[in-house]
Amino acid sequence: MGKVEGGMKCVKYLLFVFNFIFWIMGSFVLAVGLWLRFDPETVTLLNGDRAPDTFFIGVYILIGAGGLVMLVGFFGCCGAVRESQCLLGSFFACLLIIFGAEVAAGVFGFLNKDKIIEDVQSYYTSTYNESINGTLINSYLKILNCCGTKANPCPDREPDTKDCETGIKDFFNNKLYIIGYVGVGIAGVMIIGMIFSMVLCCAIRNSRDVI
Repeated sequence: MGKVEGGMKCVKYLLFVFNFIFWIMGSFVLAVGLWLRFDPETVTLLNGDRAPDTFFIGVYILIGAGGLVMLVGFFGCCGAVRESQCLLGSFFACLLIIFGAEVAAGVFGFLNKDKIIEDVQSYYTSTYNESINGTLINSYLKILNCCGTKANPCPDREPDTKDCETGIKDFFNNKLYIIGYVGVGIAGVMIIGMIFSMVLCCAIRNSRDVI
């Protein structure tokens, strides 16, 4: 098998380093996704049979993409070291899939931000109207320091306690921006990886043609 030489050899090692960083970033994305899914505050606020699951859809996409990024980063490293067209081709194909998933998670987080917040607000409002002293209402008061709604505030609310429509909006805005920025950011890094893999595949093919 022909070996890549000169500048292409430099690309080979750059691709290896990039894939190692890619693997680390996949670990980070997976960790962020798991944190968003199992964050005690988020789980408590969305606990209940009627709780909306829209928020967790974007989180699941992030978790799946993060795990796949780790796996693909490993195979990308192997493909770069072995100069294997097969592994690099598979790496490139998987990058396209992950790229789509990450963009989907990012776009989902940004475009559905208002809907997710409205769903949680509606869930809280219906629960609050049924029982003002329920366990879930107390959880919102403890975690978000909020109680009641703008239309139906708590009768004994403290002066520094905000209404839960505002509290929910502030809380989930922060979470959804994390999903959006992480998804779009990783997708941008993937574009660099696809360029490197295409260049190295072409170099390997040309070196074999010479032989």
